[in-house]
Amino acid sequence: MTPTLHTKRLLLEPYVPEDEESFVALFQDESVSRWMGDGPAPEAEDRALFGRVFTKVYAENRFDVWAVRRDGAYVGHAEIKPTETVGGHEIIYALAPAAWGSGLGTELAEAIVAYGFETLELTEVYATVAAENLVSLAVLRKIGFRHVRDIEEDDGSTTRVLVRTPLGWMFLHS
Repeated sequence: MTPTLHTKRLLLEPYVPEDEESFVALFQDESVSRWMGDGPAPEAEDRALFGRVFTKVYAENRFDVWAVRRDGAYVGHAEIKPTETVGGHEIIYALAPAAWGSGLGTELAEAIVAYGFETLELTEVYATVAAENLVSLAVLRKIGFRHVRDIEEDDGSTTRVLVRTPLGWMFLHS
């Protein structure tokens, strides 16, 4: 069962059905979705994805996925899940553009990483980021991620694979 997490400014909690419109709006925002998965998807696909959070992810306890709120308002999405691409657990997060530029991305990424190490007892946490997404790469480097390899995508783009270990986590938080 996905637990509720708290940071200084954010609340990460399991989605509720009433979050559907906010979730779809986030995933339909092209400035956000251009960096997620294969990029923007039709609205119907995002609605189906939201439904699978309940029918697959939560129902089958597959991995942790959260609605991210600040002062009670939905501001983003977060998850940590095992993926074959990296051969381990990967963090995924997205914030609405109105939440950009205030350090919330760093705060959110740190919270998911802490959960991975402290609760899931992982030995590594991964992230995959489009090589052109310089802001996300900078956020992850700032919190101790290091580049380990590149994936050349079918469309010719490059995805960076980054990793963080508990040793780096302890060093940054001692």
